[in-house]
Amino acid sequence: MSTLTLRRPDDWHLHLRDGQMLKSVLPFTSAHFARAIIMPNLVPPVVSTAQASAYRDRILAALPPNHDFTPLMTLYLTETTDPADVEAGFRDGLISAVKLYPAGATTNSQSGVRDITKVYSVLERMTDLGLPLCVHGEVTTPEIDIFDREAVFIETVLSPLRTRLPELRVVLEHVTTSDGVNYVMSQQDNIGATITTHHLIINRNAILAGGIKPHYYCLPVDKRDTHRLALRKAATSGDARFFLGTDSAPHLDPLKQCACGCAGIFCAPNTMACLTEVFEQENALDKLEAFASLHGPAFYRLPPNEARITLTRQEDPVVFPTKVHVGTESVTVFDPAMPVHWKVTPEAHRDQTARPKSD
Repeated sequence: MSTLTLRRPDDWHLHLRDGQMLKSVLPFTSAHFARAIIMPNLVPPVVSTAQASAYRDRILAALPPNHDFTPLMTLYLTETTDPADVEAGFRDGLISAVKLYPAGATTNSQSGVRDITKVYSVLERMTDLGLPLCVHGEVTTPEIDIFDREAVFIETVLSPLRTRLPELRVVLEHVTTSDGVNYVMSQQDNIGATITTHHLIINRNAILAGGIKPHYYCLPVDKRDTHRLALRKAATSGDARFFLGTDSAPHLDPLKQCACGCAGIFCAPNTMACLTEVFEQENALDKLEAFASLHGPAFYRLPPNEARITLTRQEDPVVFPTKVHVGTESVTVFDPAMPVHWKVTPEAHRDQTARPKSD
């Protein structure tokens, strides 16, 4: 197969940051993706509907001309979140999900939840509304090994929460373990899981073998290769509970390459090409559209996109940019450390319709 045409994909987990970073990285997503769930962990975090509305306006203002892209906004769940504000944002069509960060789990998560019981009133309201809860599924207690945090979270937090609120719609984001895959597959209703492109490609050796490689460090951290293979099997299975969330998370290079480097992989520029390569390796190109373009909208109760993108396979490996400039600094683009022969056909990834309005 030399060309592959899909419904335009969506990204169900994306970090765009703000300010100059937002302006620099957004075009790489909006060129290929029609919609994205926007993470709220700014500084300060997006904790109210008013803040989400203002952030959405800044995103739309940063869109390049003729890029057709809809940001789907989320709220950062805190122990003081107002259920009435969440409901108002949902009913106004502004809020598509609420994000649970266990305090200290990842970048800018210090304001996250420490005691899940303190947000039950919000979660109960969300259950009534059918509003999804996006979960960073890791515990942060110091005695738990970092490679076990996802499995322990599922056992001690997520499973009891779903027992208490079985109708709450939950997305286990950036699942990284066979434990997470097996848990989702054991559940019948109201649960989905996003899988990143990079977790399908690298394991923890990529970070540590032959020297520390900070641009492969993300949270949840990459696991053993057995977990990577379980993720590949889930992503290419056709199971509608699994869908694409890139977790593209840019950081300036000096903040990655330092004594205490930030967690995050910036994969927006080449994620569709890398993802197609993975599905080809798994003899599952016929499942790619479902994973990237159909399962996510179905979970979020949105129609699939009508626009299409085309990917073309070339004999020689594609050369991707290694850096994206942000002012005088740069952000390093994810290196899949394997030949990638697919690229998005440039003429196919723009929809020449009017730019979305900010109101």
